[in-house]
Amino acid sequence: MTSFGLPEYREDKTRVPHPSHRHASPSAPWPWVDLEDEVDANQLESPLPPTPPLCSHNEPECKNCWKGYPRSQFPNWTHRQVIKSKIDNAIRDYNKASPCVLHRMDVDKNGLFTNPGSIVANHGEESRTWRKLAIDKVPDGIRVRAMFIENMSGPILQMLGAKFNLEPFFWSSSLSWTPSRYQEEIQSGIGDHITITLTFLRSMSNHDAIQLNEAIGKSTDNFHATPTLLGSQMIDPHAPLVLHSNTHRTFPDERLLVLDLLAVHLIRKANGSTLISFHPTLNIPTTTAAFLHERIRFAGQSVYWQNIFQKSPDPTFVLLTFIWHALYAWDEALENLFSHICSLEARIIHTSEMLLTRELHIIRAHHLYYVSLLDDFRKHVKFIRDTHNPLMEGFPEELQKSNKKVMDRECESLLNECERLKSDLVMQERRLKNVMGLVFSSVNIQDSRYMREMTEAAVRDSAAVRIEMMLMKQIAYMIMIFLPATFVACVFGMNVSEFNPGSLGTIPHYIAIALPLTLVTAWIIIAFQSTYIFPPNTGFILRLAWPAYLVYKMMAMRMKKEEGSDADSRYSLNIV
Repeated sequence: MTSFGLPEYREDKTRVPHPSHRHASPSAPWPWVDLEDEVDANQLESPLPPTPPLCSHNEPECKNCWKGYPRSQFPNWTHRQVIKSKIDNAIRDYNKASPCVLHRMDVDKNGLFTNPGSIVANHGEESRTWRKLAIDKVPDGIRVRAMFIENMSGPILQMLGAKFNLEPFFWSSSLSWTPSRYQEEIQSGIGDHITITLTFLRSMSNHDAIQLNEAIGKSTDNFHATPTLLGSQMIDPHAPLVLHSNTHRTFPDERLLVLDLLAVHLIRKANGSTLISFHPTLNIPTTTAAFLHERIRFAGQSVYWQNIFQKSPDPTFVLLTFIWHALYAWDEALENLFSHICSLEARIIHTSEMLLTRELHIIRAHHLYYVSLLDDFRKHVKFIRDTHNPLMEGFPEELQKSNKKVMDRECESLLNECERLKSDLVMQERRLKNVMGLVFSSVNIQDSRYMREMTEAAVRDSAAVRIEMMLMKQIAYMIMIFLPATFVACVFGMNVSEFNPGSLGTIPHYIAIALPLTLVTAWIIIAFQSTYIFPPNTGFILRLAWPAYLVYKMMAMRMKKEEGSDADSRYSLNIV
């Protein structure tokens, strides 16, 4: 428990967290304060201004102001809110054994991408790291400096937030994987801040996922499970989707469709822009800082993009290369998913396993979630296109128009690709419905075949029963034919004096013994079989009195009839 009575937050680093969209941007006036949360009374009555003056970060005025971030620059973020937004956990609970590395990349005014070297922040060397960051300025001639955060530590989070005056919403959205897009600190002719946080779909081989996790010391237990095509996975769209049947020629290994995060904060300034790329440290395979640093640098080798970077001073075009990285991942993932669906179709045509329906339901649940992610991805592209860049107001109007035209063109290309991916998802959804219909049709056909076989067997059984009944009738007829003769033979075979002189027994003796024994036997048999006479659960002793009960019942029915006839007579007399 924390000092505020809140349960101490423990992040589950084995899965993607569920986002809280209401806490995604500064437009929400109560950051990470839900309806049932209490408002901090001390902050509410504080006489201090909501926006404190910014620190110059110069010695001796600066007294390590970064240690108070985010409250030092954003007092409305109380300690309770910092805990709930996961920022407090990121500041305190991080991997101190591994250094935090800031991979840097510069884009100069000629559009060239260069590597100025990385900043390594070791635990225990916070003062040295802060002085290095505080005095680090974007050199003249550099249009954009990008920093990719690997193994982010708490001090680096606070240092970057304090130096660049970052809204805590950037960190909370990135830590919570909450899609967000917003613009802040708009200054005409000077610049602004824009934040892009989005979740996208990525495909990777199972082998690469295990190798990546082991390389950075993460758990890989989720990827060692025995593969099966019959759906051993849990229906959780945030979890990796295993494509066991994928045998694509480009990606021959077993594939995983995993969620990945793109979290970028771009500070657009006339004297040099800064781009910060956050990379999560969860125990799941995500894009690493080193990989994206290399990939974005390689985009600078493109002749097409070189022409854009050389002609336009807008740093937003560097941000578009990050969006293209996510788009590449989307395209590869849907290509693998399509191959998996085709493989399932081929299997269902040759087999009719009902267990395959679970596999199809898992894919469809993930598929519906992917549709919403792609729609959100398209909204981010539109946000970049439609958000005015105040930095460009300081340039000639002709350059502004040409820059706007190129920006619209590139964003339109991204939107067209989004529409193509959306069409692919719609087509795959129809294929999934078709496959599921094929499964149920196959099962219904097989059930109909089983029902026909059962009906035929029942017909054969009924014919055999009829034959047995005919045989029983014939036996009964034969018994009836031979019964008189058998009776006569039994009578003449009796050892009585009337038929066998000298015998001691007589026919009256036989009748005196046989008749009472027959009556007693019939009495007992009727007592055992008298369920139609007595109510249920009647004892056997009471059942033996069935003759008296029958007489009583007959007399009661007779009296009831007589009472009914008397009532009818009185009724008729009254009418008269």
